[in-house]
Amino acid sequence: MCQKVKILNTQLIVLLLIVAASLQAQVRVKEAGRLLGVEGMSLIGYGLVVGLNRSGDSPKSLFTNQALTNMLERFGIAVEGDKVRSKNVAAVIVTAEVPPYCRTGSRFDITVSSLGDAKSLQGGVLLQTTLTDLNGDVWGIASGPIAIGGFSVETEQISLRENHPVVGRIPDGGVLKRNLEIGVDDFTSLTIMLNATDFTSAYNMSLAINSNFEEEIASAVDGKSVIIKVPENYADPTKIVNFIAQIENVHFAPDVTGRVVINERTGTVIIGSNVSLSPVAISHGALSITVKSTPVISQAQPFAPGGETLSEEMSEVSVEQRDTGMVAMPGAGTVGDVASALNKLGVNPRDIIAIFQALKQAGALNAELVII
Repeated sequence: MCQKVKILNTQLIVLLLIVAASLQAQVRVKEAGRLLGVEGMSLIGYGLVVGLNRSGDSPKSLFTNQALTNMLERFGIAVEGDKVRSKNVAAVIVTAEVPPYCRTGSRFDITVSSLGDAKSLQGGVLLQTTLTDLNGDVWGIASGPIAIGGFSVETEQISLRENHPVVGRIPDGGVLKRNLEIGVDDFTSLTIMLNATDFTSAYNMSLAINSNFEEEIASAVDGKSVIIKVPENYADPTKIVNFIAQIENVHFAPDVTGRVVINERTGTVIIGSNVSLSPVAISHGALSITVKSTPVISQAQPFAPGGETLSEEMSEVSVEQRDTGMVAMPGAGTVGDVASALNKLGVNPRDIIAIFQALKQAGALNAELVII
């Protein structure tokens, strides 16, 4: 019973073991990369949120007072900026990511973030705000009621807050005013950019595409990009979409770099595939772990046609709790075996992280160690 309680306590952290399988998982091209040239656009704007219940910017936010004064002047109301004392207004920065191929009138989501010292944007309404690109060209407008997904209540006695009340979203709050001319205009070749740079993955992708179309149309130029020559029967504006759709749905096996990711703040350990352990002995406090691998020979039957002798490594992990000492090992197993043994024993999460860091320093961890 005590052992079970110890294991449950260890589960307060998340220990994910993704052990390498004999075959890599197949993924589609559209999950592993994107088509070069087909990109959206980032827009930004400065606006005012009104209708707040005395939770807006204080008079100390001079830019809010100036913006409010300028807005009122547009409606023919002349006021002095230093005399504005409204707490129902907040200055905000509006950002948006416009998807590719959008046309005039297309709507998109926007994010509203407080710029001053407002306490909450709950219940606020964004006034009409122009959205521009990095060059200052106007591409759209944004407005509407803000949804923050939380609340903030403060009195003299209590203070309650849920989520982050000074950042909100407006679904379909943006309207595009110009056509987003982004797309494929070269119908002779396409370039797929991989999400992760890896020469093996790029090569495997090109092989899969060539195999799918039964001709040499794809070639990996580096670890990030694959160039695809458009066949003549698809080199037409009316057929290029069909060709791209077929490319996106080609399955291939990407290569994965061995990596162990550790989050020391939360005690999370994530072990990726292709991670192995060189011969090493581990002794941590009163805990000693032995990891060894034994070659197993499988001999074919006599006179069997096509028979061959196969050799595999069988990993064996043994754990012993003792006061002192360290057990050497003749072979090596996977890091997943070690982590699994530690987890079953209920070893403290911080100790697990310390052991992995020490394994890397000793040169026994055959993987990249990432600490976040």
